[in-house]
Amino acid sequence: MVIINEEVRIMYKKVMKYFEKHPIYNSTVHVVAGVGIGILITYPYVGAHPVRWGLSLLTLGVLGHLMPIWMKK
Repeated sequence: MVIINEEVRIMYKKVMKYFEKHPIYNSTVHVVAGVGIGILITYPYVGAHPVRWGLSLLTLGVLGHLMPIWMKK
């Protein structure tokens, strides 16, 4: 159990360091995820396929958070 928590802590630090060094990427990832959440919340007011658009943008936001973990240094 302690090993898993240590690995999560290391991954979290890696993501935070990447976001600190790349503020435009950080902003873009959070805006995309925020727009996805906004579309899902207000789905009756959005045009065609709001759930598809919302989930797609939210998925891009999550993948944007995982990308620094997958990158090699």
